Amino acid sequence: MVDQDLKAFLDEKVELYNHPDFIEHDPISLPHQFSTLQDIEIIGFWVAMLSWGLRKTIINKGNELLQLMDHAPYDFIMNHRESDRKRFLSFKHRTFNDIDTLYFLEFFQQYYHNHKSLEDAFLAPSIGTDTKRVLSISHFHETFFSLPDAPKRTRKHVANPAKKSTAKRINMFLRWMVRQDDMGVDFGLWHHISPVQLMIPLDVHVYNVATSLGLLKRKQTDWQSVVELTEKLKEFDPEDPVKYDYALFGVGVMEKKK
Repeated sequence: MVDQDLKAFLDEKVELYNHPDFIEHDPISLPHQFSTLQDIEIIGFWVAMLSWGLRKTIINKGNELLQLMDHAPYDFIMNHRESDRKRFLSFKHRTFNDIDTLYFLEFFQQYYHNHKSLEDAFLAPSIGTDTKRVLSISHFHETFFSLPDAPKRTRKHVANPAKKSTAKRINMFLRWMVRQDDMGVDFGLWHHISPVQLMIPLDVHVYNVATSLGLLKRKQTDWQSVVELTEKLKEFDPEDPVKYDYALFGVGVMEKKK
C-alpha cells in the first residue's frame, strides 16, 4: 500500500525542484545552451561523465570544454582534424586526463559519422525473433569502448552496471535525454526509450535521503540498490519513477543544512 503522506511529500519536492530555476546552477545548464540534438548529446554526455565534485566546478569544466570545441560541439566533432586535438591536452578534471579526453574525441568522431543519435548506442540488439529494443547501459559501455586500443584507464569514467556500479552519471544523462514534461529541465529528445525504463541516479545525497525516508533498505550503494529504489519509486509513479530524483537530490543537496 502506498504511503500517501510520503507520496505527497515527494510530489511536493518534485514540483519545487523540477523547475527552470534548477537549470542555472546544475550541469544540465551546459546542454541547455544548444538546440540541436547532437550538440545536446555530445556536451550533455561529456559533462555528465565529469559530474563528480562541486557543481560549480563541473559547470566551469564544461564551459572550458565548449571553448575548446569553439562552442559548436557537433560541428567540431564532425570536422576537426587530429592536429586540432592538441588544444585538449591540458584539459583535466580530477582523474579525467588527456588520455581520456582524446579517446572521447575519437569515439564521438567515429560514432557520429555513422549514426545520427547517441540513443542508438543505448539500444540492445534484438535477440532471435524478439524485435523489441531495450535500454542497455552495458551495451552502450561495450559500444563506447569498441574502438581499437581503447584505453583501459578510461573505462572507469563510463560506468557499467554489469560491474555492479550504480552508473549514477549515465542514469542522470539518460534522465536528461528521455524524460519529458512541461517544466523544461529535462530534454525528452529520445523516443525509443521510455521514462519507465529509466533508473534512479544514485549518489550519496540520494542514497542518504532515500534511506532516511525508508525508501531504501539496502546498505550498499551498488546496482542492486539502484534497482531496489527505482522499484520502490514506481509505487508512487509507475510511468515516471525517476522524476523523484528531483525530490531526493533536492532535499539532499539544497536542504542539507535544514
